[in-house]
Amino acid sequence: MPQTTPENIQILYEDNHLLIVNKRPGDIVQGDKTGDIPLSEIAKTYIAKKYNKPGAVFLGVVHRLDRPTSGIVVFTRTSKALSRLNKLFQERKTKKTYWALVKNQPPKQHDELIHYLKRNTKQNKSYAHSKEIPESKKAILEYRVVKKLDAFHLLEINLKTGRHHQIRVQLAAIGCPIKGDLKYGYNRSNPDGGISLHARKLSFVHPVKKELIIISAPPPNNTLWKACLD
Repeated sequence: MPQTTPENIQILYEDNHLLIVNKRPGDIVQGDKTGDIPLSEIAKTYIAKKYNKPGAVFLGVVHRLDRPTSGIVVFTRTSKALSRLNKLFQERKTKKTYWALVKNQPPKQHDELIHYLKRNTKQNKSYAHSKEIPESKKAILEYRVVKKLDAFHLLEINLKTGRHHQIRVQLAAIGCPIKGDLKYGYNRSNPDGGISLHARKLSFVHPVKKELIIISAPPPNNTLWKACLD
């Protein structure tokens, strides 16, 4: 899959305060030890070119998505918007909806999952426990099966907490690893190296205009995701 560039960046929403982007699988949101160009820098270049801005461009990173995941990423173009949106995310005053493709049928059509996740930083992996253990964090999500495809099930997930790899590890814990997610038990990778987890929808109150913003991101352009939209 082609990686994002300033020329092909997928903008979902843009004003003087916010820039909301549809991330492709494989994009990193912020710089890391790989040295790959992050989406934040690509977005800065896009703004600099579009608005003919000399010098440094301000761009605040509000939240991240795992590298193999696709979907909505929010950046801010002002420090005022950044501090206000950070507060909204921290206080969980945003509503996030994800889509995930899994091969195995979940135990129930609709359920709330509660686990205690413990992160192993050396492995960059989290482990789910049914009861609280030392250094674990409570993780809650709600899922429902929204579509049955030939070989997969499309789940819609509402996150109640934001933990490391939360959706990936909690779905794996009920025997439903996400398509392509080798780290959490799926048997083979996706052709693009990503996983079939997509940040589909986000709603929040605009930090400056105070109006409700509802953003929806089209999933990656492949046959399986297209079948979910039909």
